[in-house]
Amino acid sequence: MAIVWPCSTAVDAYAAAGRDVEVPKAACPACSAPMGSWSGYFRFVRHDGAVHRVFIPRGICPPCSTTHALLPAFCLRNRLDSTETIGGVIEAVASAGGVRPAARRHDVPHTTARGWVRLFAARAQRVAVAFAALGVELGGEVEKPPRDLLRAALGAIAAAYDAATALPGWIRIGRWRFVAVVCGGSLLSANTNSPWLIVGTRRFMPPVP
Repeated sequence: MAIVWPCSTAVDAYAAAGRDVEVPKAACPACSAPMGSWSGYFRFVRHDGAVHRVFIPRGICPPCSTTHALLPAFCLRNRLDSTETIGGVIEAVASAGGVRPAARRHDVPHTTARGWVRLFAARAQRVAVAFAALGVELGGEVEKPPRDLLRAALGAIAAAYDAATALPGWIRIGRWRFVAVVCGGSLLSANTNSPWLIVGTRRFMPPVP
């Protein structure tokens, strides 16, 4: 299982740190016990047209005897491209409507970009409801969403992030890294679960339509 932590470090700087990258201590998602370090592995992330080799530490929970990958927030599970790249393409398509121009702008294959948009659109209703509820839970206002589900989902994400920026630390990571933390890196995964967010020791599980 992967735990996505709110990393604000630039991708190239994170990659340059190698195994010496500093990762905050995490709590086990099953029992909330503090986890210790347990080796790690390297993976690749494509960002701004460049491919970076980054180290992903693993944590171990002694009570549960399980290990968890500690993904920085610029990573999504099972995706080569960075969170900001994927989010940027989705936003560009929602505003301008063309996948090919958005793909060229972010230096990714248009077939890859098209797949992201299709997956996000298929989950748009769930994402819109979940992030709208999260925004209200974090102190934001209830807003009437547009009828277009893609834009409704993006609007709910923006509103939830705006509400989260009132809390310490969240404004530094940016909107799409916030999304990665909220959904545990599974925004485009085949079996996307309901997004949840831990603020301190508080866990939020939004409704699912």
